[in-house]
Amino acid sequence: MFLKLNHQNLEAYRSANGLLIECYKFSKTLPDYEKFGMASQIRRAALSNILNIAEGASRKSILERKRYYEIARGSVIEIDAALDAAAALDYLNNYPLENLGEKLQSSFRLVTGLINSK
Repeated sequence: MFLKLNHQNLEAYRSANGLLIECYKFSKTLPDYEKFGMASQIRRAALSNILNIAEGASRKSILERKRYYEIARGSVIEIDAALDAAAALDYLNNYPLENLGEKLQSSFRLVTGLINSK
């Protein structure tokens, strides 16, 4: 925000930010008793995604950079798995999933591109 660094120019970073916002919006619709369970886990995974992209972009070593991007991708997969659980528990009924799904797929695709580049 205050530092102008390379990660802010990455499409994957911007996509992860959009996913973060969408995950926070979705988590607000979960039942109150999931506040410290599923909602917290989805939010932490979404934040982990964007933070690992930012940190990975700052690394000089390609191997180290890719490791951070792999962790970011793992966080996207974690969000998807949490959404599977939410579907099984009928928590998805009151939320339009199209935007969330698009942002999740976009973030996965872009961070995978970072891993496979160079």
